[in-house]
Amino acid sequence: MVIDELLEKSQAHSATFTHGHLTAPPARRVAIVTCMDARIDVHAIFGLQPGDAHVIRNAGGAVTDDAIRSLAISQRLLGTEEIMVMHHTSCGMMGFSGDDFARQIQDETGIRPGWAVETFADLEGDVRQSLARIHASPFLPRKDAVRGFVYDVSTGRVSEVRP
Repeated sequence: MVIDELLEKSQAHSATFTHGHLTAPPARRVAIVTCMDARIDVHAIFGLQPGDAHVIRNAGGAVTDDAIRSLAISQRLLGTEEIMVMHHTSCGMMGFSGDDFARQIQDETGIRPGWAVETFADLEGDVRQSLARIHASPFLPRKDAVRGFVYDVSTGRVSEVRP
């Protein structure tokens, strides 16, 4: 099983672990909301080290109520001052209907999901929508340094999305 392999690797990691001195507040005072896609290595993309940033990941990098919850904790309790929202090209959330997916789950389980699937057709438009959700939230006190980006999974380039 893959989980067993990962646990073995964690044993080796703990033998050389050197980050025990880090504190919970991120050193760079930035939070990044991005997709859970395994092709996105946020630390490598931005040259970050452990302890530098909060990275909040979900399917599509959607700014959901739960992402807002994490950002509120990040800002209010752990001192982050800037927020990056980063979507990416070839995102799986662009390839299907959220309503169809929710209906399929309902057909299989008898229960319609209580959460929005958050699919989208317009990559930059969804980044702008995510930024708008952050700006509209009464729970986030610092909104002057909120920016959106698209990561190209085929070139490794990050481009800014203008509001």
